[in-house]
Amino acid sequence: MVTKITYFVHGTTTDNEQEISSGWFDVDLSELGVQQSVELWDKIKDKHFDVVFCSDLKRAVHSAELTFKDKVKIIPDKRLRECNYGKYNAQPSEIVEPPQEQYVTRRFPDGESYEDVKMRISDFLDFLKKNYDGKSVAIVAHKAPQLALDVLLKNKTWEQAFADDWRKTKAWQPGWDYTLE
Repeated sequence: MVTKITYFVHGTTTDNEQEISSGWFDVDLSELGVQQSVELWDKIKDKHFDVVFCSDLKRAVHSAELTFKDKVKIIPDKRLRECNYGKYNAQPSEIVEPPQEQYVTRRFPDGESYEDVKMRISDFLDFLKKNYDGKSVAIVAHKAPQLALDVLLKNKTWEQAFADDWRKTKAWQPGWDYTLE
């Protein structure tokens, strides 16, 4: 059977508005992020989800609750966290973003690599396959887990995933679809 995954990124945060890359820093949604999360439901209300998983960081939990609370069961999962940028958590994006592709296999100082994120997401996908086979699953999380899904389920290289990232192309959409076979 096939598990259908729809990936949603959390709403805009106060760090996003200040051009800060949060990583594992637990930051709140901004007023815009709250509005985006509330309005998301109207864009996707015709889709059916059996369950919603979200990162355990409060920006993802809050986004998931604003969109799905009282409609679909929400389960926080630490494996869906953003990449741990280590000493670069909560630092200006102009410092964190440019060297990110250097940290695919090499870890951020005191943090993790994108390959580490990919291992977390691979473990999560194994869990979905065992427990939610044939279901429709929503995920609310961050940039790195989404890039890892592109690598794992769309057979992109890390270089392609970074190049095609909607944040670079400015091509946000209300959910990205993946298939887990």
